[in-house]
Amino acid sequence: MPVIVLFYEENGLNLKDIFLLKSVYSIAVVAFEIPAGYLADAWGRRNTLILGCTLAFGGFLCYSFSYTLGAFFLAEVLLGTGQSMVSGADSALLYDTMLCNRREDEYLKYEGKVTMIGNFSEAGAGLVSGFLAAYSLRLPFYCQTLIAFIGIPAALMLKDYSTRVKVTNPVANILHIIRYSLIINKNLCYDIMFSGIIGAATLTMAWFVQPILMAIDTPTTLYGIIWTVLNMTVGIAALYSDKLNRLLGENRTYLLILIFISGGYLLVAYNISYFGLFLLFLFYIVRGFATPILKGYINKQTFSEMRATVLSIRNFIIRLLFAAMAPFIGWLSDAYSLSAALQVTALIIFIPGLVFLLLQWKKH
Repeated sequence: MPVIVLFYEENGLNLKDIFLLKSVYSIAVVAFEIPAGYLADAWGRRNTLILGCTLAFGGFLCYSFSYTLGAFFLAEVLLGTGQSMVSGADSALLYDTMLCNRREDEYLKYEGKVTMIGNFSEAGAGLVSGFLAAYSLRLPFYCQTLIAFIGIPAALMLKDYSTRVKVTNPVANILHIIRYSLIINKNLCYDIMFSGIIGAATLTMAWFVQPILMAIDTPTTLYGIIWTVLNMTVGIAALYSDKLNRLLGENRTYLLILIFISGGYLLVAYNISYFGLFLLFLFYIVRGFATPILKGYINKQTFSEMRATVLSIRNFIIRLLFAAMAPFIGWLSDAYSLSAALQVTALIIFIPGLVFLLLQWKKH
């Protein structure tokens, strides 16, 4: 991630191509997200995680030996499909593990720890990647392929505690869960939509970081260091997400997340400078709080036999929004300016986010 935009540019891609490529990834995730969540409920979370890790390994292997936009598309499809198999199944397995041990009240604390460990790992990798890229922009992909392979034996060692769904009519069952999540259970619907909007916002900002660094002429060797510190910021914030949630309560936490995430875009838009990097750190602190808290709210409102599918619906919303926004935002940046793209993204996030927040308050 810290150097991939440089890698794309070396292979002849512009920002519009890059955002288009990320849309392909998101479309792949969108296409398989909900079926993958149902597969995790029906076939088992462990089995689905093994499949997802294998596909991810194949995607990075494809990237390592590819040089064209078409080949990159194939790699993104493999990675997107693998991600759809993992997302939802991982958090569902964690929650059911806590549930079976009668410690579900501690789920948010452990989801925060998972987020922290993931971001610390990404931070360490980011630190190394900047120096690897200084030698060769393809070298980080070779290392990433080896790291991705480790996920396969790690998934094989997991224990599945879930109650599997008896498969009779998969399509009907999936439609029933979608209807329950987005129509019948209004509270769950508003939580999923709000979480999806915030997730799309944080994902989009991750792809703005490198263009911002390029705009202020940041040396290549600092890319990995900055990326490392940003991810460590997310990890530390995630560790304290449970305490923040207990301190503020659900409504104030929602409001804080919306204001700081959408406001962060506007502040960075008017400060594309080294001061803007400081503002990015504030944005990433709130990102660290948001992810485990919003997942926790959704988990509390659903049942074990549909948990992975419901979490996959959330991820589906995130990727669908990103796939819709990314090409437009990339075009805005190329045609007008990076600042204009950031300002428009802030509006795209804030308006629907506020609507679902008000609906949630009204329902309460």
